[in-house]
Amino acid sequence: MWTRGVAARRGRPGGTAAVAVLSLLALGMSASCSTTPPAPPPRSTAPPSTTGPPPTAMPSSATSPPTPAGPTTAPRPRPSSPPTTRGATAGARPGDGCGQRLAAAMTPAQRAGQLLMVGLEPTMSSRTLAAQVRAQGIGGVIYVGGWYTGTASVATVSARLQAAAAGHLLIAADQEGGAVQQLRGAGFSRIPSARTQATMGTLAEERDARLWSRQLAAAGVNVNLAPVADTVPSWMGAGNAPIGRYERDFAPGAPLTNGRYAAAFVRGSLAGGIAPTAKHFPGLGRVRGNTDTTSQGITDTTTSAADPYLASFRATIAAGAPLVMVSSAFYPRLDRVAQAVFSAPVVTGLLRQRMGFGGVVVSDDLGSAASVARVPVGQRATRFVAAGGDIVLTTVASQAPAMVSALLAKRAASPAFARRLDASAARVLDLKARLRLAHCP
Repeated sequence: MWTRGVAARRGRPGGTAAVAVLSLLALGMSASCSTTPPAPPPRSTAPPSTTGPPPTAMPSSATSPPTPAGPTTAPRPRPSSPPTTRGATAGARPGDGCGQRLAAAMTPAQRAGQLLMVGLEPTMSSRTLAAQVRAQGIGGVIYVGGWYTGTASVATVSARLQAAAAGHLLIAADQEGGAVQQLRGAGFSRIPSARTQATMGTLAEERDARLWSRQLAAAGVNVNLAPVADTVPSWMGAGNAPIGRYERDFAPGAPLTNGRYAAAFVRGSLAGGIAPTAKHFPGLGRVRGNTDTTSQGITDTTTSAADPYLASFRATIAAGAPLVMVSSAFYPRLDRVAQAVFSAPVVTGLLRQRMGFGGVVVSDDLGSAASVARVPVGQRATRFVAAGGDIVLTTVASQAPAMVSALLAKRAASPAFARRLDASAARVLDLKARLRLAHCP
């Protein structure tokens, strides 16, 4: 997320434990990129300086949590606590079953709501979206459309959204640098493009990513949909619309170099208290079309399970990336029929099983992206989760009810899908525990 036109804008009753989780998430229920940056102002290539106290690192997730003994009651959050990012050191360690225990105490509707991340543009009413988050139990929000008014105003909106979820909301932004930097203004460094970042050295990259992450945390953001781990062949260059045209890759034609810098970005982000997201698996570097704006030219006929261009994604996983975003392009050597975002061979077979990623898988935009326009809205959610995905990202918040309804209907009809949905909810809640957005005893 995002490269849609450079000038354009860019988640009930059931016993004591369930009641505790209702308090924890304040759901009040009545029943996130690939690619399109806003027009960038003149970019600065000078690396920002770093100041401030040493950060606390966030434990990464490498494996799915084991089956818990049973749900546990989480403490009720204090209403007076500021609803901003709490930092990234979790009370629950990866693999201890915290997410599963929290999910087990929820209703199916609450679990389904945790899998939604919806968009908020600066022209939209944050109060209206906060009411939707509270009513529908939505698990995440992403800032889209270009927020250029600085840290303080974004922090105010983040606090309002967090209050609607008792401080347990994932709040994301695309803060890669260069043409893709959704949050700007006072308090946010002007982040250079990935190509420029790659001239500074990996130690400087890690240092600067830590600073940029602290700035996000100050604005109430806890997830960054960065870094880009795609590799664009040198011969394709700007002919690659989603990545190469905007210099979003660190080093053309060099997956190992891309991996070193993307891994440094991951490490710095974690140290700064933010959960980074490696994207756009298994890579958008070899397509010509932009999946945000077209359904043409989005087939990669080269990428295979043994592709050397996957090395950059392996590096981010090894560095502890807690999230990976999956693209909506086609990869016929991996799946002859389905787009990656709807493909079990890609999401489960390649990413989870072969590459060993046990964290949260988030979709590229399934709301307004042209690449998925022909797929019914509800099916976008169910097909992604069926493939092994976790967070359904839609920039169109009004689609959330249809997506949740489809997830619940599919869950009721298919025990296998029910297990997948419940496992996804557990992974999301496990991430929230590591971000101190949810707590297990």
